[in-house]
Amino acid sequence: MNGITINIDPVIFQLGHFEVRWYSVAIMLAVVAAVLITMRRAGKRGIPGEQIFSLALWVVLGGLLGARLFHVIDRWEYYAGNPLQIIQLQQGGLAIWGALAGGGLALLVYARIKQLPLGRLVDAVTPGLLVAQIIGRFGCIVNGDAYGGVTGLPWGFIYVNPGASIPPDLFGLPTHPYPVYEIIWNGLVLLGVLKLERRFTTSGVTFLGYLALYSLGRFILTFVRQENLTLGGLQQAQIIALLAMAVSLLAIAFIMVKNRFTTKVALE
Repeated sequence: MNGITINIDPVIFQLGHFEVRWYSVAIMLAVVAAVLITMRRAGKRGIPGEQIFSLALWVVLGGLLGARLFHVIDRWEYYAGNPLQIIQLQQGGLAIWGALAGGGLALLVYARIKQLPLGRLVDAVTPGLLVAQIIGRFGCIVNGDAYGGVTGLPWGFIYVNPGASIPPDLFGLPTHPYPVYEIIWNGLVLLGVLKLERRFTTSGVTFLGYLALYSLGRFILTFVRQENLTLGGLQQAQIIALLAMAVSLLAIAFIMVKNRFTTKVALE
């Protein structure tokens, strides 16, 4: 059987009911990386580093709640019968769209209260956010909770560890390594937004570019995932991706038109 065997125990060590998992370590490293990168970028945009440090707590909490909520809603049939599993965050099951929604709402409220420039703030956050997504997906590789469908490709992942979160009907079968696909795509998006911000200096364009590009990749890559279908044969993540891509592209177009109009009026 062609494929790459994944036989890593998702649990690093356990003491009684307390356990440390590779997934949890990846999430913690992702948060640290995002905060450090954002603090450095924010300083260059006139936003004090201590504000980013305070903001990080609220964004992480909002992101975790949103990520878990979206995941539970998407798999409600399972969690309705296993309600105690809803709070088992260390076992995986965090939806990135929920993390963006919850973390984004927390950021918006914090920026409003502290009167921080929203456009410059989200642009400062964007690269760190992408790095965090990349690191987090390495945790998914070990955990087996972001799996694709069965594939005959030689790079398929074959999960054989009993602790993996992959469904029983896919256990021991080569599946699309979805986390790897997203790691590669996010790396390309990171290069793209860094180039974009060098060309366009208008606040907010870097973040909107990220949102549009990530949404495009997420919509396409999710076709290899095996999640619940919701509307028109599409998965929840794909529907959100289409909406996010449409909103971000319209926002970018509006900013470009507004800038041209402002420049024209200034010249007159």
